[in-house]
Amino acid sequence: MTLPDIQRINQIARQAGEAILQVYAQDFDVQEKADHSPLTRADMASHQLIEDALGQLTPEIPMLSEESAAIPWEERQRWKRYWLIDPLDGTREFVKRNGEFTVNIALVDQGFPVLGVVHVPVTGITYFGDVAGAFRQENHGEPEPIRVTRPCATPVRVAGSRSHAGDSLVRFLQKLPEYEIVSMGSSLKLCLVAEGKADIYPRLGPTSEWDTAAAQAVVEAAGGQVTDTGLHRLHYNQKDSLLNPHFLVFGDDDVDWEACL
Repeated sequence: MTLPDIQRINQIARQAGEAILQVYAQDFDVQEKADHSPLTRADMASHQLIEDALGQLTPEIPMLSEESAAIPWEERQRWKRYWLIDPLDGTREFVKRNGEFTVNIALVDQGFPVLGVVHVPVTGITYFGDVAGAFRQENHGEPEPIRVTRPCATPVRVAGSRSHAGDSLVRFLQKLPEYEIVSMGSSLKLCLVAEGKADIYPRLGPTSEWDTAAAQAVVEAAGGQVTDTGLHRLHYNQKDSLLNPHFLVFGDDDVDWEACL
């Protein structure tokens, strides 16, 4: 299987990040989408840039973006390979101006992400992964290989959300012997596991497929796993709905994470 040049995808993600930062530096209006999540001019600027760039780079590969999610299942189910994009993951973090938002670009093949780029516009950090491994790159510096932590640390480092927390996570934590919370927004929680700074990220609430695909590719390239609560690998474009099941992201598969659910 031949994959597109991931450095070219990194460049597209960085360009989208620059478009986002132009809006971030100004006063901006926040609209509300049908699901009541916020939408800004930055989302649309990033979406348009990525759509145009990928359309030129790989015109034969269809695209599904959070901002163009109305493609019917009858069409999507015929796709063997496609781009899955979240042009601005963590819009709530963007609105709060805490910097913890990302540009996510994934290539999905036969239902699984095989290439993923997660770019953080505010810090200039890019996480990326494919068959060659997983890497973390600061701005235009040299990419550094990253790996999950195995065995996991004591106390267990649990990646948690700044914007989403609930009773399910509390119950999960109660079943761990010792733990500490590492708070982070957007898909950066998966990247924390990928680079070995967190051991487990239990997501026991709603997400969409574009929220996770790029970071899943990074986690898996770093030796980790992204699974549903039955420990089956998370996969994509298998149904009409674009919602993910609840899922777990972890590095050490010798731990019985399922017992904490």
